[in-house]
Amino acid sequence: MTDNFGRNIDYIRISITDRCNLRCVYCMPEEGVESVAHNDILKFDEILRICRVLAKNGLKKVKITGGEPLVRRGAANLIKQIKDIDGIESVTITTNGVLLTEQYHNLVGAGADSITVSLDTLDREKYAQLTRRDEIGRVLKGIALAQKENKVRLKINVVPVYGLDEKEIVSMVNFAKDTDTDVRFIEVMPIGSGTDFETVTEDDIKKVIEKHFGKLTFYSEKRGNGPSVHYSLEGFKGKIGFISAVSHKFCDSCNRVRLTADGHLKTCLQFEAGTDLKPCLRGGGTDADLEAELLKGIANKPKSHRFDEKDYFENREIRNMSQIGG
Repeated sequence: MTDNFGRNIDYIRISITDRCNLRCVYCMPEEGVESVAHNDILKFDEILRICRVLAKNGLKKVKITGGEPLVRRGAANLIKQIKDIDGIESVTITTNGVLLTEQYHNLVGAGADSITVSLDTLDREKYAQLTRRDEIGRVLKGIALAQKENKVRLKINVVPVYGLDEKEIVSMVNFAKDTDTDVRFIEVMPIGSGTDFETVTEDDIKKVIEKHFGKLTFYSEKRGNGPSVHYSLEGFKGKIGFISAVSHKFCDSCNRVRLTADGHLKTCLQFEAGTDLKPCLRGGGTDADLEAELLKGIANKPKSHRFDEKDYFENREIRNMSQIGG
């Protein structure tokens, strides 16, 4: 599948729920957000139908997200079913890790190709402030299990939201030292509640890492489905990655689209525009009709985001990340 700018779109991030068991400050307000009615959330067979149609047109990689995907019953079974679709090469999941210990073996059994845990601090007090929940013990237990079992590639995503804290960065980097765990630093996305935070840039984080661990060496082999750029550190088994949509714009090579939990195909994170697929899915549309809707939406993917234009507000996304899909 290609868009109107010639980019090959072979990767979709699918939010299977807008519900979450945390309340991260850059993702949703403390009181939460009004949940989408259960009837408006896509059913698994509807998600599978979308994946089958897209796979016939070149979709190869799927990421399962939320909200928190593991709060939805049957998430692992959905992964298995998507894996069974002809043409799909990789199905991964991103989780906050609270339920990972309980769900790890289900995800392994489903054939998940990688598990990404979002964890921004190792300090219990900061974690509680950031997530508004005291769950770091369960998250660290899940990470320890995944590292010990080592049956599925583990990645840890870090969004530095409280400034450039050297101690925090060093602590997170150490997850990659003794196991083949990738630690990836992500710039906070300036949408929804994320607009309240200053971006900690890739370049600033690199300086801290090299100060404490030595030179970062570019690693050319692909380590994920999306735009992350990875580096090696001497003596480390895992890699250090960066996803820097703001300071290192990668729109010209963007290969992804998103499907929200309520059935909107979203082709760029910044913009509110999207294609509502439910009328076709639930209104008697054929697979050919669905394919036409999907390909039209993908073709019209915007050329680039405009996060770097602080005064740009036209069609700008105002929802929080939990409502869109991480």
